[in-house]
Amino acid sequence: MFTYTVSVTTGNQVFAGTIDYIYLTLVGTETCSDQTLLDKSFFDRFARGSVVSVDIRTKEILGDIELVKLEKEEFLFNDQWYCRCINVTTPSGERVEFPCYRWIANEKEVVLRDGKGEAHNCELIQSLPNY
Repeated sequence: MFTYTVSVTTGNQVFAGTIDYIYLTLVGTETCSDQTLLDKSFFDRFARGSVVSVDIRTKEILGDIELVKLEKEEFLFNDQWYCRCINVTTPSGERVEFPCYRWIANEKEVVLRDGKGEAHNCELIQSLPNY
């Protein structure tokens, strides 16, 4: 098993936090992780200004992490969430930042590219379903 540590930072804006379900998928050059519910306790969930860290375990190395897919699902009521950024630490210790800086509405899917400013493999991106 290989472990990727994912840190999700919620913005400091008023009403930036959410209690909704947040799902994350890592997309690498070799393969993708399973969709993972970033589950914490009810009171620790994505509070304003918080950083939530979760370990994602995979059976194989994903390759270079090029995309992060976020999905938000309503829990109790329709609210929005302000995601500041996602940081991924790979099993080799490499840290990749995925800037977001946006509000995510209910049941919306957002795909983030890393903040390196490099061109990505267009064939990889085009071959992925729903991206």
